[in-house]
This record gives sequence, structure tokens and C-alpha cells, in this order.
Amino acid sequence: MMAAPRKIFLIGYRATGKSSLGRALAARLGLPFLDMDQEIETRAGQPISALVAAEGWESFRHQEQALLRELAHRQEPLVIATGGGAVLHQGLWPQLKANHLVVWLTADIATIGARLAADPVTASQRPPLTGQTVQAEIAPVLAEREPLYRRSANYIVDTTATPLAVAVKQLVVAYRNQTAG
Repeated sequence: MMAAPRKIFLIGYRATGKSSLGRALAARLGLPFLDMDQEIETRAGQPISALVAAEGWESFRHQEQALLRELAHRQEPLVIATGGGAVLHQGLWPQLKANHLVVWLTADIATIGARLAADPVTASQRPPLTGQTVQAEIAPVLAEREPLYRRSANYIVDTTATPLAVAVKQLVVAYRNQTAG
């Protein structure tokens, strides 16, 4: 049986609810919350869009991978909202999945698009990943990443129609079941 997970890693595409659900879940469990994108911005002293414009996606992914590795080795329990592309660091996920609760938050393409359009930080925190607009790239990038999310997760929550409070309750139960095992 799995050892008690010290951390909960929330993975999933942009705008699937990792940050909002993560904050609510951390509050409910009495654990600290860390948003990886915000942490990278703090350390870099600039928004992700400026970091990517200045140094490129490869540099950002390197910083993201280093932070993911650092968080995995911290001893204190945390709820962590990863960036949407953190799942690309496939060398790290088997160990994370084995030792922690990794939750894949999903949503349908229309919901993701609507959430991205409504979020005022989309432009600064979510620069395009491809040559397309943030909206146009949802389907192809999601299709590419879905197998990685699926392989990396212990648990899946579809946030398309699941109210935040219900998702939090589901994850509290999943976390407690694993810590009891």
C-alpha cells in the first residue's frame, strides 16, 4: 500500500481549476498551498509572459522542472498547483505518483476556452504555447498532453460541471483514504 502522501499535486491543462481548487483544498485540509507559476514569477521577478519572451519556453521549462524536483523533496505537506505543462517532465512523475496524491483536473474544451477568456491574468500568465492564439491551441495541445496527464495521475476530477465544494470534498476523501492506507 502507498505510504501516506505528504503532498497533493494538481495537474491539468490551463484553466481547469488547479489554483482555485488548490487554495480551497489546502484551506480545508489545513495545509500550505503553493502555485508553481506564481512561485516561478516571484523567483524570476517578472510575469511568465515576460520570462518566456526574454528567455524562451525552454528556459521556463527548465525552471519549472527544477522547482518541481525541489517541491518533491521538501518534507512538509503541501497542496501544489502545477503549471499546465509541468506534466511534460515525465521523468519525475512516476516517483511523484508513487509517493504523493497526483490529481488530474479535466474540463471540456469549451469550458477551458470560456475560463481562459474570462480570466484577466491569461495574457500575463498564459502566453501562447504554439504559434496559435491561446484559444486556438487548446484542442491540439490538450490532445498531446492528455496521455501524459492520464499516466501521471492517481485520481481524476472533471471540473467542467463539478462544483468547487464537491471537488474539494472528493479530494479530501481521496487524500484521507491514502493517508489511512
